Amino acid sequence: MPKIVDTRYTQDRELSWLRFNERVLEEAKDESVPLMERLKFAAIFTSNLDEFFMIRVGSLCDLTLVKEPHFDARTGQTPDQQLAAIYQAVTPLYKMRDKVVDQLEKRLRTCNICRMTLEEMDTKERKQVENWFRDELQPILSPQVVDSRHPFPHLSNKVLNIVLRLQSDGQEALGLIPIPQSLPPYFVLRERGLRYILTEDVLLEYAKKLFPTFSVQGKAVCSVTRNADISPEDEAYDVDEDYRQHMRKIVKKRNRLAPVRLEIQSSTRDEKAIEFLCSKLKLSREQVFFSKCPLRMNYVFSLEGLLPPESKSALCYPPYTPRFPACLRQDEKILPQILRHDALLFYPFESMDPFLHLVREASSDPNVLSIKITIYRLASKAKLAEYLCAAAENGKEVTVLMELRARFDEQNNIQWAERMEEAGCTILYGTEGFKVHSKICLITRRERGKIQYITQVGTGNYNEKTAKQYTDLCLMTARPELGEDAAVLFRNMATANLEGDYKHLLVSPFQLRDKVMELMDREIKKGPQGYIFLKLNSVTDRKLIDKLAQASQAGVEVVMNVRGICCIRPGIPGLTDHITIFSIVGRYLEHTRIYRFGRGDDADLYISSADFMTRNTERRVEVACPVLDPQVRRSIFHICDVLVSDNVKARQLGPDGQWGPRKTGAAPCSSQDVFLEEGLGTTYQEPAARPAKGKKGKKGLLSRLFKR
Repeated sequence: MPKIVDTRYTQDRELSWLRFNERVLEEAKDESVPLMERLKFAAIFTSNLDEFFMIRVGSLCDLTLVKEPHFDARTGQTPDQQLAAIYQAVTPLYKMRDKVVDQLEKRLRTCNICRMTLEEMDTKERKQVENWFRDELQPILSPQVVDSRHPFPHLSNKVLNIVLRLQSDGQEALGLIPIPQSLPPYFVLRERGLRYILTEDVLLEYAKKLFPTFSVQGKAVCSVTRNADISPEDEAYDVDEDYRQHMRKIVKKRNRLAPVRLEIQSSTRDEKAIEFLCSKLKLSREQVFFSKCPLRMNYVFSLEGLLPPESKSALCYPPYTPRFPACLRQDEKILPQILRHDALLFYPFESMDPFLHLVREASSDPNVLSIKITIYRLASKAKLAEYLCAAAENGKEVTVLMELRARFDEQNNIQWAERMEEAGCTILYGTEGFKVHSKICLITRRERGKIQYITQVGTGNYNEKTAKQYTDLCLMTARPELGEDAAVLFRNMATANLEGDYKHLLVSPFQLRDKVMELMDREIKKGPQGYIFLKLNSVTDRKLIDKLAQASQAGVEVVMNVRGICCIRPGIPGLTDHITIFSIVGRYLEHTRIYRFGRGDDADLYISSADFMTRNTERRVEVACPVLDPQVRRSIFHICDVLVSDNVKARQLGPDGQWGPRKTGAAPCSSQDVFLEEGLGTTYQEPAARPAKGKKGKKGLLSRLFKR
């Protein structure tokens, strides 16, 4: 019997995610966005879709093999029903992308930026390409005929292949040319602007040379997407084996898992070749998707570096250098400033440097005893990791809880874990079954015989590259009450105790959701005077969804800024009609998590690493931190107000689950543009000093926030 699920105000998470990715593609159609940036949005849409199939579709395919029936908590559908809906929804997105990319490339040609075909080239240009094929490509290619004597090879995940239907002496065979990932994605012609031809297009033209005894009946580019939803806990693990080695095996296995999608790029459809590929890959026709534009579009990001300065300024976003925050002095060390007052960094409009400086100063401060930090994703070149290594080499106790299971960053994290361990850092890998996704750092000092804590809590990763691309908040504070909680958290994680009790921090998997629901209940008691504001990336947790619906039914005003997946539908009479949900997709990836409960200055305010997803509330270690400093609170309230005012990049969710333009009746406002403008030319402003321990900066605020 199918499980009875209340679907009156919920929707499928996968279809909701596809609508988010459609909003990404809409940025590629936005005339206000520079042309090259629009092409990048088409490339981002493509890479997003790749990951969606590897993870989400892969997970659903796994569920279809489970004997016990499974029903989605939001829709009551089976995995097979969800997959059928996904395949139906994805097909028009391919057509939309084809149209958008074609229009953009035509516009870019007027700027002398051309993706070329061999037919368009003159004799001299053709000779350049032919020489490149002969000298650089052909020597490292491994073409293969598939017939009775040559078995069908393994097609690696997301590797491009040239597939050909061949004929010789009346016999047909399939030809395959895997395109080595070591090859450059394109060849640039030496004259007349930026004119380039993709490597796969070159191989399509010269494929006949690699099969000289055959005639070519049909040819195309194809790519297989494989299930990448591997859980390290599902794989046999030898307790005597180094966990890093175990993770290396997991990453390697990803390329050999079951196919979940076949993509084909061709001007015509060769039904015989498609049928053969489907039979060998054990895919249905619903899992085959056709494209006219390139299947792999990450080459687009490197084109910007080839543009002359005048073209770059016209076709790309104007450069922006994150500013030093106005709450800190550049001519003074960061550590003593944080001891005096809290500081908030707002990426990417403000620089990550103050936090990096804090860690660097701590690494050589004679009063610093230890540095403890949780790391989920790092850049391939990370100053933070180097500073942690320096601290260990300077005799500090440095503990790094490195999450090796950060999907698609496993290898990078393994390498950094080895480097830091060599420097003397203590490396921990978290608890089996629970990823550590929190972003928290604790510096412990002893000065004049007293222990001091400096705690940093963030909404995003310690990744210096993405800190320039994602919007995130970073709070640095020396408040002892928060430091004491952070110390307990690190002690608990080191001893595999996930059920610890915290006075001020909200920590999952055993506390955060319950505390959030208590805060919602407090607003529910206020009725129409209640207020909840949430800024999140995704909302899927059924318990939190039902609590939000309950708040709406009590008359509480609920405003939600949700970037991606949103499984609650607002505006349904009597159920969610007091809930407003909007999404912002723009130049920067919205990544900040903010929880606000209540109106006015006395509202409970948190920043967090956790979305309202079941994985965050039940299967990860996450941290939400109360924001207590009046000036920092005002800054976050201002951020929320600007986001709510966005009517340019924002899209509003309707009761039917569809997103549409947001009409506020006010003058046009793009929140990210406002933050960019505010970040230009701001000068230092002296923050108020933190009240001495035991005194309240605002009457009753500390006791009320912490009395739970």
